[in-house]
Amino acid sequence: MEQIDITIIGAGVIGLATAYALADSKKTIFVLERLSSFGQETSSRNSEVIHAGIYYPKDSLKAKLCVEGNKLLYELCAAKNIPHQRTTKVIVASDDKEANELESLYLQGSENGVAGLKLITQKELNELEPNVNGIAALYSPFTGIIDSHSLMKYFADSAKAKGVEISYGSNVRQIKKRRSGYEIIIGDDGDFSFNSRVVINCAGLESDNIAKMVGINDYELKLCKGDYFSLAGLKKKMISRLVYPIPHANTVGLGVHATLNLQGEVRFGPDATYIERDKINYDVDPNKAKDFYLAAKKLLPFIELRDLAPDTSGIRPKLQGPNDPVKDFVIRHEKDKGYPGFINLVGIESPGLTASLAIAKMIKDLV
Repeated sequence: MEQIDITIIGAGVIGLATAYALADSKKTIFVLERLSSFGQETSSRNSEVIHAGIYYPKDSLKAKLCVEGNKLLYELCAAKNIPHQRTTKVIVASDDKEANELESLYLQGSENGVAGLKLITQKELNELEPNVNGIAALYSPFTGIIDSHSLMKYFADSAKAKGVEISYGSNVRQIKKRRSGYEIIIGDDGDFSFNSRVVINCAGLESDNIAKMVGINDYELKLCKGDYFSLAGLKKKMISRLVYPIPHANTVGLGVHATLNLQGEVRFGPDATYIERDKINYDVDPNKAKDFYLAAKKLLPFIELRDLAPDTSGIRPKLQGPNDPVKDFVIRHEKDKGYPGFINLVGIESPGLTASLAIAKMIKDLV
């Protein structure tokens, strides 16, 4: 049986960033992806925002890796001409209660090491965004947007150039612990198998199931779908940066916010609806338009219902259930459970895209 050094399961942004980080290690590295190309699920179905690290509990992996990843991502994009833009962002308060919450967000972001945060007055908000309605805001200068496809293509091409093998259409069916590592069996009929000394589980929506294959039953993902609506016509020129409301309790979602893409188009979303695993689909319900309109109009009074059109949707792999407190990323080498060389990444939702290089650096240290 063929013996290799490292297998990465999943070719989303985290799996590809990990392959990119490990590619200089002179090891034989496989990346296995069950779909026909990279990043077809969570990694490409999101707001493509480079987050600053404001929302996450102090000392959490989400906070630390987001702040580190933000800096690394901007540096990489500048060096390699990956399309991106430091748009900046305002988190807007509509009333006095929300203004108090802004102060809490400012303190939390500052404790997390987010640079340049500033509480601004209604007058300052109006100078920045005259078409946004609010009594105060938190200004984040290091929030931006990125072309996630170009980022993932850079990771994939760079890794392959250094000898990493990326195999699409490779569905992992079984993983068996062996004396020399892990036997990985691919295909519905067990068409192909090989032995890997190290396994890195970056399987996103399926990461809990991959962990269960080897006998680790500690993780149970809850899938959370988010729909987006786009803003039609010339009104997309009426904001010039990202505009966010106060986030939901326990940051289940960040509220229906307005994001820009690199083409200058505006999208609203995502909302947050927990779904069953067997109910995965990426259809956007057009009947949600009124809810999106009401949420968006609170901050952007120029919007009319007819301006909104169904756009896209994505699914977040959350460890946090609907009424749970915030849950952190799971990134751990499972050697203490009797699985040396098996590294799990579970519940890698937002800010996973921003944190991708910092996560990859952490995995490289573990390996």
